[in-house]
Amino acid sequence: MSDRNTKNKGFRVLVANDQLKFKPYQVDDPVPLGRQILEIAGYDSDGDASLAAILDNGDFEDIRLDEKVDLQKRGAERFIAFRSDRSFRFEVEKDQQHWGKPLISGQVLRRLAKASDGEVVFLSVPGGQDRVIDRTELVDLNEPGVERFFKGPKPDPSVQIIVNTREKTVPSKDVTFDQIVQLAFPGNHGENEEFTITYDGALSCPSDGNLGAGGTVQVKHGTIFNVKRAIRS
Repeated sequence: MSDRNTKNKGFRVLVANDQLKFKPYQVDDPVPLGRQILEIAGYDSDGDASLAAILDNGDFEDIRLDEKVDLQKRGAERFIAFRSDRSFRFEVEKDQQHWGKPLISGQVLRRLAKASDGEVVFLSVPGGQDRVIDRTELVDLNEPGVERFFKGPKPDPSVQIIVNTREKTVPSKDVTFDQIVQLAFPGNHGENEEFTITYDGALSCPSDGNLGAGGTVQVKHGTIFNVKRAIRS
């Protein structure tokens, strides 16, 4: 449900501008027209501005100027206001696409690419690592290099790391202190046992340091961990 400001008896909505900066606005009418939301955000509703709602699943829903938007029934309200005289061109699976909004979601890209459940959409990064676009991620089509998308098998999220000179596999790039302790010294541990962990070559910044109890660090292939165990007397 939309963020209701009970003190002012209004509704809070987020509207992104052409630069994709979301800004909160107060709407007193629980069922405003599309043009009212545009005007609250500083756009001339009699000009070439258009409005679209960004749904929770990443889809876009175009809002007509005289269309009523029920802020009491809908989900958390996010909108984008944009100039409707612009067109953005990019490529999906080698097919040229034209899009009237300055941003597009992973969900829409999945439909354009006809991606199956076992596939994901990638942003092509020439000379670098192609990037997975999540379903609800919003992609800025104004950004340089945002030109080509393609589908492919969902990548294996597991990562190979080194723990006390032995290669180990973790299910994702986020690993915890307890995970590393178990990889180094499997099994149950007594209350008098203490562990210290250092790491090097991590994805996190800084890439090296100490991992304390309860801590988490992001790793990449080849990250090195050294785990020491001490027995308190």
